[in-house]
Amino acid sequence: MTIHKGIRTGGRSARVQQSIHDAVKDLLASHERSDVTVPMIAQKAGVTPSTIYRRWGDLATLLADVALERFEPDEKLADTGSFHGDVLAYAEQYLDEMGSSLGRSMLRDVTATDDNQCARRCAEMITTRLQVLAERATARNEPYPPIDRVVDIIFAPMVYRILFSEKNPDTDYVRDLVDRCMAENSAG
Repeated sequence: MTIHKGIRTGGRSARVQQSIHDAVKDLLASHERSDVTVPMIAQKAGVTPSTIYRRWGDLATLLADVALERFEPDEKLADTGSFHGDVLAYAEQYLDEMGSSLGRSMLRDVTATDDNQCARRCAEMITTRLQVLAERATARNEPYPPIDRVVDIIFAPMVYRILFSEKNPDTDYVRDLVDRCMAENSAG
């Protein structure tokens, strides 16, 4: 099922989507995730369950869509004056947000959908932010590694450890990943 990324802003469609998202957030704040159902969400949002199934297809996709909405940053990316510093600040912020119990749950929701659209959107959010940092580096005439390498060396291992390790990575681990990425770029 496709998440309706391009739903027009404003109007009934946007209001319905927002009321459903708000209902999910409220229910997840007051109930165990495993206890939340589509009928509960529909009742709280004031819509029929068929509205939810028609738009999202299943609960996992709806939860992933809500999680993706929460992935949107509230703050601008730190500008430290160097690509190394900017990537480190972003990676530490990402670890702080996604390493929390809520962040882990959101990452699991995103990866639990049957299609890869949610995971791709999550990856696009990371690469879009890294592109902003790369543009800053370009404006400073500063070399930087290719965005794909930054994802492979820093963010992929971090996400893996957040999702699958008993213990979250710490800031020392993230600093090491960033240092290795930058060292590889300097050597190459």
